[in-house]
Amino acid sequence: MKIVILDGFAAQPGDLDWSEIQSLGECVIYDTTSAEQLHERISDAEIVLTNKTPIKAEDMDRTPELKYIGIMTTGTNLIDIQAARERGIVVTNLPAYSSESVAQMVFSHLLNIVMSVNKYNEFIHKGLWQKEQPMDMRRADYIELYGQSIGIVGFGNIGSAVARIAHGFGMSVLVYTSKPQKQLPAYCKSVGLKELFSSADVVSLHCPLTAETKGLVDTDKLKSMKPTAILINTARGALVDEEALKTALINGWIAAAGLDVLSEEPPGREHPLFNLRNCYLTPHVGWATKNACRRIADHTAKNLTAFLSGNPINTVLP
Repeated sequence: MKIVILDGFAAQPGDLDWSEIQSLGECVIYDTTSAEQLHERISDAEIVLTNKTPIKAEDMDRTPELKYIGIMTTGTNLIDIQAARERGIVVTNLPAYSSESVAQMVFSHLLNIVMSVNKYNEFIHKGLWQKEQPMDMRRADYIELYGQSIGIVGFGNIGSAVARIAHGFGMSVLVYTSKPQKQLPAYCKSVGLKELFSSADVVSLHCPLTAETKGLVDTDKLKSMKPTAILINTARGALVDEEALKTALINGWIAAAGLDVLSEEPPGREHPLFNLRNCYLTPHVGWATKNACRRIADHTAKNLTAFLSGNPINTVLP
């Protein structure tokens, strides 16, 4: 049995090993794989593991031995799930390997925005503290999170972790989810999407990217938000209409945005959200703590072992 790991560097850059997976069969590991390299690399594979490399229907058609695709992340938009099902290919993902890490990134962005952590750091390193008092940098919208409200769009593992942390800060928690109120923690209130965007001081996105959620955060929703509100996105970049967000940030429809994801990664030099003073960007690294990376290898091996035993777990359906 041939196992191909398409982008090992993305999941485990150098300091961790794949020994458990390698013990399951002939294993070929590539650091990264481009679209042009994909067919040659998986043409005779039965098992393909991917972290960032998309696999489309035509790729499956050109890989006759393919029986299993293991997505080494939570999001499933990399794979044409319907095409895999039609071809009898099992697809699995890692539903909870990075929940706490991504939730931590939500609050890294949020705390940086409301406490000006990076700006104060630069202030000191530039030698300005000796010349002026840092309170001169204070902004009118400098706030504490206690008593603020957070609206969480999507209430899976990450969304629920964000809610728990927000509750610990003393925030009220609004949730948009298909789950009934009785299944939510007592500190969470289920609301409609319109109410969430118009009422929350912070909106944090945690829903999957689908045809229905693409461009979810559009001009209308941004205009409905408080001018003091903050948008956080650690889910998928395409959930947000980025041109609309640029307009919102420039015109003061909302106060700021913290984004760990963009619709194009890495983005082109002319990306609309570059060089905006109130838009804070990180390069899709919320999941990438050492703890979460260790879980990638461990959970991927468990998924694959379960599949090989005839009892697949964490399967993804269209």
